[in-house]
Amino acid sequence: MMTTSEALTGLIIRAQSGFFTVLASEQSIVVTCQLRGKLKQGPRLGDLAAVGDTVKFSLLSDGSGAIEEILPRKSAITRIDPRPQGDYRQILLANPDQAVFVFACANPEPKLRMLDRFLVIAEKQKIPAVIVANKVELIGLQAAREKFGFYPALGYAVIYTSAKEQTGVDDLRQTLAGKLSALAGPSGVGKSSLLNLVQPGLGIAVGEISHALNKGKHTTNFRQLHPLLGGGWVADSPGWKSLALWDTEPEELDAYFPELAPLVENCQFSDCGHTHEPGCAVLAAIQTGQVRPERYDSYLKLKGSG
Repeated sequence: MMTTSEALTGLIIRAQSGFFTVLASEQSIVVTCQLRGKLKQGPRLGDLAAVGDTVKFSLLSDGSGAIEEILPRKSAITRIDPRPQGDYRQILLANPDQAVFVFACANPEPKLRMLDRFLVIAEKQKIPAVIVANKVELIGLQAAREKFGFYPALGYAVIYTSAKEQTGVDDLRQTLAGKLSALAGPSGVGKSSLLNLVQPGLGIAVGEISHALNKGKHTTNFRQLHPLLGGGWVADSPGWKSLALWDTEPEELDAYFPELAPLVENCQFSDCGHTHEPGCAVLAAIQTGQVRPERYDSYLKLKGSG
């Protein structure tokens, strides 16, 4: 097909089976694009384009488009997809501004070790994280703060919400506004109900994508951004539980726990494993209450030592 215009700039808002839906920023048009052949030449170590990428593309005479260039990513949620030819980096979401982790205060009981794992992955991939503690009405705000209230001191904002009582929704809406947010959390935490309060129909749309992504390998998977009326985008990001710290050595894991990272240089030994060594600043901080035992247990679990 003939190219009918100069290259436009746009955002990939949907990806499925080599086809990319691109929202053109200059003309506010939506175009179905494929990658130019020249981009696919040579060895591929990972996805060339993904939802959230900003691209340069040309309009073709039949109304479709050809992606000419993928602009540099500032961040990405990446996982390894083992293939016969070796590790392949799959981009779940490009250029997220933040990760929003939704957990329930009860029913289901929050698995804070899972949350800690999510936070470590966000730290590793340099994505700011926000925690949403939903179903506050089941235990009360004071008890909810006892469960989640120590995270802000570590640098993670916590939004306390109740979809049932419609509290905290404005705070969540403001947090999402104007940003590209990756949403994740266990099933049954009320994420869809919350999103429907943030914006009618949003939770339903996100839930449909999540269901399709989790149906299994025989499903044609697709990923999609959902627009927010006040500006910004939401992407459901299933699979955080299975994301591996694929290039993280055990000895560097402490760098992704904000409360542990500044302590390490004070350990007596430079190769301190923070488990039993004399003069360990981390163990001393646990004794003084500076580091919570639960967070330390999460660290050991991720490290493979506990």
